[in-house]
Amino acid sequence: MGQSVLTVLCWRWKAPPQYRSKFEAEHVNVLQAMVKRHLRIPHRFVCITDDAAGIECETIPLWSDPVVPGMAPDRPNCYRRLKLFAADAASLVGPRYLSLDLDTVICGDITPLVERSEDLVMWGDTARGTPYNGSIVLHSPGTRSQVWDEFDPVKSPAKGRALRYIGSDQAWIGACLGPNEAKWSTADGVYSFRNQIQAPRGNGSLPPNARIVFFHGHFDPWQASVQDKYPWIKDHWR
Repeated sequence: MGQSVLTVLCWRWKAPPQYRSKFEAEHVNVLQAMVKRHLRIPHRFVCITDDAAGIECETIPLWSDPVVPGMAPDRPNCYRRLKLFAADAASLVGPRYLSLDLDTVICGDITPLVERSEDLVMWGDTARGTPYNGSIVLHSPGTRSQVWDEFDPVKSPAKGRALRYIGSDQAWIGACLGPNEAKWSTADGVYSFRNQIQAPRGNGSLPPNARIVFFHGHFDPWQASVQDKYPWIKDHWR
């Protein structure tokens, strides 16, 4: 594909046994199908992974760095995603990428989400004042390279904790860049299942303007019990 084509990418690596979710090749394949249905511009779909078996899309081998000491095995550890902020990352993923988490339901046209012109767009506040959520990122590699260049495996996570930011890569991005980068919100059709839809915080229904729903937290869209309780998930997660 030409260099102007957007790269839509996702991540799958083997999670430790204590982690709350298990991510399978099927989840990558379903995400690719949802993107194909709901993105109206040409794109390349890629999974960055340490196990390509069963994955139907193009894959890129996952790297190991940076290794952050002392990470609890039951907590998210997404520091490896920071490497896409390296100055030369465009050689790997192209000049513009959209990164999506696997625990995602795409339920409407996401083309307007990727037609933003800013160098970096992230999802807005979803946890205790933490400025960004890394479930969805639109980025032009080569910009904001300080996120990678200034990362220190010990000092950088500590800076995120000092600010009481939640998460791993997203906490450091907030600490490094500050809270004022461009963001998506519910006004753009980007929703948190846990914070805005799931009962009792929400009424369980899919909002009329929803384009994409992220299941950050203890429930995943592929769980039968979750699909049974919220039938709209089954309608879209396929």
